[in-house]
Amino acid sequence: MIDTLHPGPRTRRPLSNRISDRAFNRASVILLSAAVVAVAYPVYFIVIASVSDPSAVQNGDVWFAPSGLTVEGYQRIFSDATIIRGFGNSVLYTSVATAISVALIVSGGYALSRPDLPGRRTITFLLVITLFFDGGMIPRYLVVQQLGMIDTIWAMVLPGAVGVWNLLIARSFFEVTIPAELREAAAIDGASDFRFFFQVALPLAKSLVVLMAMIHLVANWNSFFDALIFLNDADKYPLQLVLRNILVQSDLSSGNLTGDLESYAQAQRVGELVKYATIVVSTLPIIALVPFLQKHFTKGALLGAVKH
Repeated sequence: MIDTLHPGPRTRRPLSNRISDRAFNRASVILLSAAVVAVAYPVYFIVIASVSDPSAVQNGDVWFAPSGLTVEGYQRIFSDATIIRGFGNSVLYTSVATAISVALIVSGGYALSRPDLPGRRTITFLLVITLFFDGGMIPRYLVVQQLGMIDTIWAMVLPGAVGVWNLLIARSFFEVTIPAELREAAAIDGASDFRFFFQVALPLAKSLVVLMAMIHLVANWNSFFDALIFLNDADKYPLQLVLRNILVQSDLSSGNLTGDLESYAQAQRVGELVKYATIVVSTLPIIALVPFLQKHFTKGALLGAVKH
């Protein structure tokens, strides 16, 4: 009879294995710390450069702390109507595009997860083809033009509304999370497909919804190429396109932000401040959301990426 109350001594691992484990852990910590520094320091540098004297930044005097503290760049940004309007446009485009994308992906993923959907395999196959073949920029522009969406908000939110890869993640999520027995039980109780989706499947997909919202929030907020192609009216430009125009300007002395300065040297100085400050302002809203959504983001990514 095996004595379960007094188990024998545990077998100790060989010394060489313990040493190799410690070496691996230390190497992992060093590599991950270096990766964190490589990612975080550029962001930190932009923040301190946005409140530092541009001359000190150009001379290499700014490394870990701001030098010649100034907030003139931020003052000029928030007093410029173009940037404020661009910020409002970005909020509008991002909100509408994210809401449409999440609604289409979550509902489409659930539909594709249902084995009784007619033509399920064919639809999935046609969607997967688009991951490998794309018509290109010119056909896409012609389609948007023929639909009459040029220079409208719909050109910003509809062409990229459904990401096929995200749709496949949503399908896998529902296949793993929503068992067929649950749907059968709901059907016995008289629940229709729509009622089951909205009252049962959707509440269980909170992590998926947050994951899709986070992905599309970041993508839509940072997008400027569609605006560059489809928008002609400068009053409709999103913040990222306004930022792009600021960053690529070689002569800032003629711009709205520095046009009131007397000398070219002053315009160049303020222009550098504005560049850094605009990057901070355009990035801050997304960074501020990450801590609140991180838990759901990680959970949704893991559940949607693994299929049992």
